[in-house]
Amino acid sequence: MTKVAVISTNDRVYGVNKSLELLGLNPVKGKNVIFKPNFNTADPPPASSSMETIKQLIIKLKEMGAKSITVAERSGPAKTSDVFEKKGLNALAKELDFTIVDLTRIPRDEYVLKKPGGSHWRDGFFFAKIYDEAECIVETCCLKTHMYGGRFTISLKNAVGIVKKKNMSELHSSEHQRAMIAEINSVYKPDLIIMDGVITFVDRGPMEGTRVEGNVFVAGTDKIAIDAVGVAILRTLGTTPELTKGPIFEQDQIKRAVELGLGVTSPMDIEFLTDSEESEKLVAQIKEKLYCKPDFE
Repeated sequence: MTKVAVISTNDRVYGVNKSLELLGLNPVKGKNVIFKPNFNTADPPPASSSMETIKQLIIKLKEMGAKSITVAERSGPAKTSDVFEKKGLNALAKELDFTIVDLTRIPRDEYVLKKPGGSHWRDGFFFAKIYDEAECIVETCCLKTHMYGGRFTISLKNAVGIVKKKNMSELHSSEHQRAMIAEINSVYKPDLIIMDGVITFVDRGPMEGTRVEGNVFVAGTDKIAIDAVGVAILRTLGTTPELTKGPIFEQDQIKRAVELGLGVTSPMDIEFLTDSEESEKLVAQIKEKLYCKPDFE
């Protein structure tokens, strides 16, 4: 079983705080934390992570005793340094005293070649050493669809920003793109994941799409569970045909992640934590989509 917190709210500060409270864990105390946001571009959420969510999460990590915090990210197609500046990350780093690493500017030897057995990557991929050697990893992801082959981009796809940009042409041109996304996640494991679904894209994406209020935070430590719940929420909001067909655990990203043993193997392995009657109602809708049985109990 894995615990997943589901909080029905449009208040990002509350969403972050309640996520951590419900999970009741502290993986960051006394550790050097590497923090992974979603910064493909500087476009507003859900195209990229909300700075309100990032700020509150960093404040909480400091309160929880993190020894240090480093935000390490690679944007694309936008220039990473421009995204950092436009999003206000540089200013926030000065305000809250944390470090920023632009993964497009680190030396070549700061990437390590990964060749997971049986993967669809032709010659493996280059993975940022700062994440490979991290003693604690915290991620925050968005909730949105992906029209360029990924179908959805939640926590599993958030890992793509840790891979060297030179590998992206192979990823984006492959018929196995969704499986390859899952395979990136086989080389590391985050200690905490918080998904901000206050605003979602229910079609197109990742930079623009139909914006719908999801008004939800989802948090846990298991990427398969987080993404399965995220897809279920997209289904409740009305999303693309590709995301509405078949069982959620048969979605390519999730299916491959299960094959690789990256987390839970079925919705029955998820224990939901909630904070209110409204959140309980949302969980009931999520379960209906996860199990494809409206009368499931």
